[in-house]
Amino acid sequence: MATLRLGIPKGSLQDATVQLFARAGFTLNVNSRSYFPTVDDPELECMLIRAQEMARYVADGVLDAGLTGQDWIREHEVGHPDEAPLVSICDLIYAKQSFGKVRWVLAVPEDSPFQRAADLAGKTIATELVRVTKAYFDARKVDVDVEFSWGATEVKPPVLADAIVEATETGSTLRANRLRIIDTLMESNTQLIANEKTLADSWKKTKLDNIALLLKAAIEAHGRVGMMLNVRRDDLTAVLALLPALQRPTISPLSDQEWVAVNTIIEEKTVRDLIPRLKLAGGQGIVEYPLNKIVV
Repeated sequence: MATLRLGIPKGSLQDATVQLFARAGFTLNVNSRSYFPTVDDPELECMLIRAQEMARYVADGVLDAGLTGQDWIREHEVGHPDEAPLVSICDLIYAKQSFGKVRWVLAVPEDSPFQRAADLAGKTIATELVRVTKAYFDARKVDVDVEFSWGATEVKPPVLADAIVEATETGSTLRANRLRIIDTLMESNTQLIANEKTLADSWKKTKLDNIALLLKAAIEAHGRVGMMLNVRRDDLTAVLALLPALQRPTISPLSDQEWVAVNTIIEEKTVRDLIPRLKLAGGQGIVEYPLNKIVV
């Protein structure tokens, strides 16, 4: 049987990725002692790989495809400019804390005199994203010493480094360590990537496209719920005015010609305010139900 070798990011993105695959219909079972999760799809072989290394193993053909951030794709490409570029199958905007992008920012101590990148000439910058950081300062013709950080980067200034380049979703960790952002190097979100050899195989390309479709559908459904209710035709205009639908509500006739059924998709956070208003507008038999996937 043909199989697709797929890299799953180990580390901060691991739990969010496993949960995303579950919503997409794939059950990944991760054993803390193994780097090879089992999956309920015999056409998939999964392997846990650090997001920082994913691009290299996909580029080298060790893996057919994998999930990693645009940041680590860029870090790999800056270091290997002569290699064939990796191909992004789709954007998957989710992170370890939220369904959003992360930013790689240049941050300095709150009480430091540094206001812009040029002020850091001759200084030491600590980061995990070494190549991208060097390219950033080189483009601005600012001579700095960029050193690799093995973690806990935000605690290094001002004793162990003058500034840092670090990933942040909310900025809360930086603020907690009395750091101030002075620039953003790049935004990043997770990508499903593959190499050109994989995409030249029609079976693997179709398999990847189907996985991408399901993963995007799961992300699209996040934070949304379905709602259906019955409404008298006389009250329909008032009820529809309250419903912000993904496209438009579906309206179906009932056996009693004076009534219709309304089915729609709404943001889950609006439900508690919306249901009482729908009831007052004439809605009856109001049902809220969860959504796993929305294919748009």
